[in-house]
Amino acid sequence: MTEQQDTARREARVRRRLWKQGSLLRKSRARTLSLDNYGGDMIVDANRNFIEGGSRFDLSLDDVERWVVEAEEPDPATLAP
Repeated sequence: MTEQQDTARREARVRRRLWKQGSLLRKSRARTLSLDNYGGDMIVDANRNFIEGGSRFDLSLDDVERWVVEAEEPDPATLAP
């Protein structure tokens, strides 16, 4: 498996996990980088179209994976004793 295939599989896995949480992964399509677009990824709430992370397309795939894992962890404050 090539590095490009590995990246595509990781991205597809992250997209599925985000979809289950009600979010979407948006990739930058800009050809040139600017102050408002760093050429990375953005996480968007699918229902409200609200940016949840990477407002300047400044997230890497590793950052998005960490965000997904943290969002899937249960909140200790809501767990019953």
